[in-house]
Amino acid sequence: MSTFVQIEERTPKPRQPTGFALWELGFRPFYLLASIFAASSIGLWAAQFAGLLPRAYLQGPIWHAHEMLFGFVLAVVVGFLFTAGRNWSNRPTPSGATLAALAALWVAGRVLVLTPLGWVAAIVNTVFPLAAAIALAIPFVASRNRHNYFFVGLLLLMSVASLLVHLTQLGVLALPGWFGIQLALDAVLFIMAVMGGRVIPMFTNNGVPHAGATCAPLVEKAALGLLLALLVTDALRLDGAPLAIVAAAGAAAHLRRWSLWRPWKTARAPLVWVLHAAYFWIPVHLALRALAEFGWVAPSLATHALTVGAVGGLIIGMMTRTARGHTGRPLRADRSDVACFSLVLLAALVRVGMPMLAASQTIHAVLASAALWSGGFALFAVCYWPVLTRARLDGKPG
Repeated sequence: MSTFVQIEERTPKPRQPTGFALWELGFRPFYLLASIFAASSIGLWAAQFAGLLPRAYLQGPIWHAHEMLFGFVLAVVVGFLFTAGRNWSNRPTPSGATLAALAALWVAGRVLVLTPLGWVAAIVNTVFPLAAAIALAIPFVASRNRHNYFFVGLLLLMSVASLLVHLTQLGVLALPGWFGIQLALDAVLFIMAVMGGRVIPMFTNNGVPHAGATCAPLVEKAALGLLLALLVTDALRLDGAPLAIVAAAGAAAHLRRWSLWRPWKTARAPLVWVLHAAYFWIPVHLALRALAEFGWVAPSLATHALTVGAVGGLIIGMMTRTARGHTGRPLRADRSDVACFSLVLLAALVRVGMPMLAASQTIHAVLASAALWSGGFALFAVCYWPVLTRARLDGKPG
C-alpha cells in the first residue's frame, strides 16, 4: 500500500519595494496631494467661518468652489491624464523634477488663495492647468494622437475658467462671481462623461462575467452632445427654459446610457459598482439643474449631486483602480477600499437627499456630509501613502 505525502508549496510573499517612487508617474503625487487636500479642506472651510483667515484673498463659497474644482478635481485629472497619456501615446509624460515642479505649482496655488496676494494667486492658478495642457500636448503631438487632443483643449478651458474667476474677484471683469466656476463644472462634467463612457463598460465586462455592458452610438452622441450644449448654454448665460430643456434631455440620455452598462450586475465587484454608483449622479445632477431653473429645488443640490456624488465617487473609484493597476497590485478592492467608496457615496446621499426631504435639516446634512467626505479621502490617503510613494511590486517603471 502506497503512502502519499502531500507537500504544500508556499509561494513566498513578494518583497515590499523600498525605493522612493513618488515622482515616477503623474498619478503618484497628484493622487496623494488631492486626497490629503480633500480631507483637510473641510477644516480650512471651518477656519474661514470661524474668522481665522480674515486676510485670505478668496473667501466663503467662492473659495470652497474654486478649491474643490481647481485644487482637488484638477489635481486628479492632471495625475490621471499624465498617467494614461503615457499609455495612449507611448511617449513619456512629466516625471522627476518636472513632475515635482508641477506639483509644487499646484501646492503654491492652494496656499496663495489663503493670503492677500490676489494677483499672484490668480497667475499661479491660471498657469497650472496651462502648464499641464502643454505637458500633455507634447507627447500627443509627437505621436500624432489626435484622438485625445480634446483633453488638451479641456485643460486649456480650465485655465480660462480659472482666469475668469480671478479677474472677476479682482474687479477686472464685471461678470457674476459664479460664471467661471460654472464653466469649469461643465468642463469637468464633460471629461467625466467621456472617460466614463470609455472605461465603465469595459471594466464592467472585464470584471463581471457575462455582464453584457453595451454602448449605443446614438445614445453616446446624444449624451455627450447635450453636455456640450449645456456648456454653450451656460457660456451664453441662457437661463430659464433653454437651460432646463437641455439639462432635462441630458438627464434622460445619460440615464439611458447608464442602463446599457448593466449596473445591477456589478454588486459583487466593488471596483466596478463604485463607478456605476457615481455615474448615476450625473443624470441626477442634470435633472436637478432642470428643476432648479423653475425654482423647484435649490441650485446647490444640483451642484453637490455633481461634485460630491459624481465627481467624488468617480475620483475615489478611479484613484483606487489606477493606483492598484499602475503599482503592480491586484485589481481587487479590500475592506478599506470599500469603506472609502461607501463613505464618499454616502456623503453625496446625505448632502443632496436630506435637504430635499427636510430643508430644515440642511445644516446638519452639510456637517454630516463633510465628515463622511473627509473620512473617505483621509482613509484613502493613509492606506495609499505607501502604495503611491514606493516602487511597483513587479519592478516595472512607473
